[in-house]
Amino acid sequence: MYLSREEEAVARGERGDTLRRMMEILVALGDIYGAERLVPVRSVQIAGVSFKNIGDAGLEWISDLSGQVVVPSILNPAGMDLERWQEMGISKDFAAKQQATIEAYRRLGVTIDCTCTPYQLYDSLASHGDHLAWSESSAISYANSVIGAQTNREGGPSALAAALVGKTPLYGYHLDENRKPTHLVSVNANLSGSDYGALGFIMGSIVKDGVPLFQMRSRPSKDELKTLGAAMAASGSVALYYVDGVTPAPPTSPAAWEVIEKIALEKPDIDEVYEKYPGKDADIVALGCPHCSQEELEKIAGLLAGHKVQKELWVCTARKIADSFPDLVARIEESGAKVFCDTCMVVSPASERYQKMMVNSGKALSYIPGLCGVRAGFGSLEECINAALGRN
Repeated sequence: MYLSREEEAVARGERGDTLRRMMEILVALGDIYGAERLVPVRSVQIAGVSFKNIGDAGLEWISDLSGQVVVPSILNPAGMDLERWQEMGISKDFAAKQQATIEAYRRLGVTIDCTCTPYQLYDSLASHGDHLAWSESSAISYANSVIGAQTNREGGPSALAAALVGKTPLYGYHLDENRKPTHLVSVNANLSGSDYGALGFIMGSIVKDGVPLFQMRSRPSKDELKTLGAAMAASGSVALYYVDGVTPAPPTSPAAWEVIEKIALEKPDIDEVYEKYPGKDADIVALGCPHCSQEELEKIAGLLAGHKVQKELWVCTARKIADSFPDLVARIEESGAKVFCDTCMVVSPASERYQKMMVNSGKALSYIPGLCGVRAGFGSLEECINAALGRN
């Protein structure tokens, strides 16, 4: 892989041991995937934040680094609400280790907004055509597909390396030749809300790491696109998709779509996800995977208005959104529900004490059983709220 003189100096350790180690990571990654050179990135989103996932070894590795990030960099969700962790049932020992992890990132200049939806907080992080180094699966999907930026699915160490160096290897989805559709998916049904999570849950396991192009009757909102991409990234490893007439267009003409693999889905295919994973008997309901937007908080507040929950209900969102709309948080919590920030049900050990969790997210439906050891049920937002209110 070609390195400029400045990059070679970094690789030789002339700008310190931390940057040398970070350049080693980037060069090794570039060599593995055949990158010709490094490319500057506009922003970085870093996974490997929850102490549940990284453990003592990860904390030690991060704490051993020095210097400052050179591009805007933001964190993935942590393993707890950084302020209300006791309400989640988090132990003091875990909380101390999680706070130490956060402080290690803070010392490196990383912005401590622990969220899987950084695009909901800052427009400045990504725009069409920007090269990024993002590492949370749903954020990557949204950046590539909805924003039209270009990023691979970075691991936590490679994303942090990109943040400190300011560059990432030029391969994969950074190249237009790798952004062409591999499957043409006709959805012959009118979808809304969690239906897109069900669609993504189905399609991820079918296309795996492919690039699906959807032709739909319905026109999904940004929140619904977020839901679709998050589910496909979890049930498969889809990092890029297209919705004809909605997202930025693929770098191929419609004539080229005729030769790719074709898939057709009907409404019964979507309904089957609800039927196969009923929310009945769940002892907790959790919403906000990916983190809730303002619009989603408004819907939840409206559905809960004047009611009291009969079972545990978590609503996960970014702290900046919660702080910007305290009236929505207050309206939701009047019902007895809890609005947690900085974390989510997938990465927090707090989920592990429950037997069954009901979600409206295809991503959570994919991850909860394996990562938390908890059975998962699936329903629409309305069905989830009704379950929390004891109506089913």
